[in-house]
Amino acid sequence: MTDVVLKDLPYARLHDEWNELEIEDKLKRFQELSTADAEEFFRELDGNEEAEILIALPTRDQRLWMRVLDPDDAADVIQKIPEEDRVHFLELLDESTRTEVSALMAYDEDQAGGLMSPRYARVRPDMTVDEALLYLRKQALEQVETVYLVYVLDSQQRLLGVVSVRRLFSSSSHLKVSDVMRTNVIKTSEDADQEYLSRLFQEHNLLAIPVVDSNGKMKGIVTIDDIVDVVEEEATEDIQKMGGSEALGDPYLKIALPEMIKKRGGWLFVLFLGELLTANAMGYFEDEISKAVILALFLPLIISSGGNAGSQASTLVVRAMALDEVKLRDWWKVMQREIIVGSSMGIILGVVGYFRVIWWEAAFHTYGQHAHLIGIVVGLSLVGIVLWGSVSGSILPFVLRRVGFDPASASTPFVATLVDVTGVVLYFSIASVILKGTLL
Repeated sequence: MTDVVLKDLPYARLHDEWNELEIEDKLKRFQELSTADAEEFFRELDGNEEAEILIALPTRDQRLWMRVLDPDDAADVIQKIPEEDRVHFLELLDESTRTEVSALMAYDEDQAGGLMSPRYARVRPDMTVDEALLYLRKQALEQVETVYLVYVLDSQQRLLGVVSVRRLFSSSSHLKVSDVMRTNVIKTSEDADQEYLSRLFQEHNLLAIPVVDSNGKMKGIVTIDDIVDVVEEEATEDIQKMGGSEALGDPYLKIALPEMIKKRGGWLFVLFLGELLTANAMGYFEDEISKAVILALFLPLIISSGGNAGSQASTLVVRAMALDEVKLRDWWKVMQREIIVGSSMGIILGVVGYFRVIWWEAAFHTYGQHAHLIGIVVGLSLVGIVLWGSVSGSILPFVLRRVGFDPASASTPFVATLVDVTGVVLYFSIASVILKGTLL
């Protein structure tokens, strides 16, 4: 019943259709919403979409909707707006909010300082519980970010502790805040990276994390809803990088085509140069191919199996690194596991490859009298290339991390290219040994 009601809300229907509309239609539909629905809908948009609407609105409406946003959200939206228009949108804010937003914009978007809200509930340690609750009621009217947790600050605004509203309500009214607060507070610095923050939230199951400067003075809080957006953004970037592209930074349909070509073409060109080595490797074994053309039939099978195994290993290790499950010092443990896994998978595929050649020869007489030797070449090559793909795919992320690169940016495409080249060399080297004196 609830789902049906939600789907019938005007802003919910508009949300479903939003990405299919042109900006003129978006603006028209948005302005047709009631004030309450429009505010709810506007807050649900991401920063890029909010900026798009704000730019299209007349100035009198821009002021209204800029003031709907919390300072951290306003800072995020203004950074999505073209640089030449940012001063205009800053001036639409009231003076105190403008000061807060300007301070937030001094930080990078992916730092704790750029994600935090300066509006948080605070009390002094010498207040009684009753005084603290009265003061909190006043702060709640001023639209603090959250009142679930209250931060205890001294006269210098240094963070001393934290207390939940529930604890305040359940404590005796004559007690001091210092008597009921918790002092072992998990906090972060202004320049902490957003990935580090996301791990803190995950490890400690937090609703908010206070941000302090080098002197311990509290600057703001990062809330879980901010980190949900960050996690989605980071995952999107990693997936795009693992596909052999730079992170797009904007929705797929909104990024300009020249920018799309630039972000994808660079890596594609680098990988193309790498694949030229495959042609060189095949040229080196030209005599073997000319004597036993049948070998070329199995080449795609061999190198694709190695590439797939390498991509699997690389993807798993990169994700484990992102989740902090695997660290640089664990490279040997990872290699040991991949040697076992790669060998096992290689043997399975090798046996299947061998019997495929034997059965096909028995049914169609395709490979001639030396079919069993060809089957052995295919089988051994699959064992070797799958093992090599698994090991190289698992180790390359460690190498990239060690030299300061993002493992997600190149692991999978580099592994595929590396395994293609080495797969050709391995396959024809095994063929040269086993088929010498027969087909070669």
